[in-house]
Amino acid sequence: MSWFESLVLGLVQGLTEFLPVSSSAHLRLTAAFSGWADPGAAFTAITQIGTETAVLIYFRKDIGRIIVSWFRSLFDKSMRRNHDAQMGWLVIVGSIPIGLLGVTLKDQIEGPFRDLRITATMLLVVGVVIGIADRMAARDETGRRHRAPKQRKTLENLGVKDGLIFGLCQACALIPGVSRSGATISGGLFMGYKREAAARYSFLLAIPAVLASGAFEVKDSLGEGHVDWGPTLFATVIAFASGYAVIAWFMKWISNKSFMPFVWYRVALGVVIIVLVSAGVLSPHAAESAG
Repeated sequence: MSWFESLVLGLVQGLTEFLPVSSSAHLRLTAAFSGWADPGAAFTAITQIGTETAVLIYFRKDIGRIIVSWFRSLFDKSMRRNHDAQMGWLVIVGSIPIGLLGVTLKDQIEGPFRDLRITATMLLVVGVVIGIADRMAARDETGRRHRAPKQRKTLENLGVKDGLIFGLCQACALIPGVSRSGATISGGLFMGYKREAAARYSFLLAIPAVLASGAFEVKDSLGEGHVDWGPTLFATVIAFASGYAVIAWFMKWISNKSFMPFVWYRVALGVVIIVLVSAGVLSPHAAESAG
């Protein structure tokens, strides 16, 4: 992988990780459109450490409170009713599905799931799902002609059942084209949560999964030597910087804006990929991973 490729791919990772458009799909597509080798699942997992570092810094106050309260709840029963302590447990509970499926489906994630036809299908299908969830949320927020606006849930209402459902939605993002934020936020909207609440829990929920995935890939790569470390680390730094800027913008934007621009973008991109693959312009299969 060249330094220019790592710069472009790092920017793509950072700019798309927190938007409901699928960063893994865009990394795969950027390489395909540019005629580069597929950066591979290892590159994606490692550069995501950069974007999750942006989450750690952006939500540092929330995360600090959650960690301290969670540890205190281990020894002080009275703390177990504390919302921050409960959030610590709910992040752990919500991380279980992606942890189990990530290990079970590792070979599929690194191989068949990276087929562009699957990516295009997921862009289309999940785009429609996000659109429906967005319309439901908007209807509750504004009400109808003969109905008052409906109060949607906040993170204070989050329980184990909803935490697991959020986790299952996140696990769907193991397939390129789904989008971690798109799946979890739309899942939250279907369950009646406010946009900002769904987004906040989505980003917090991603931290253990992404950091664990990145750590495993680093460990495997050190043993097998199939990662070009210089460009990959450079891309990770670029992903951190661009990702922090995006998350700061997105958290302000999401509170009162529609997801429909992302929905139309996903649908258009999915259609373009299907057309190009069908015409033989793009190969549905990944080129040999860069190393």
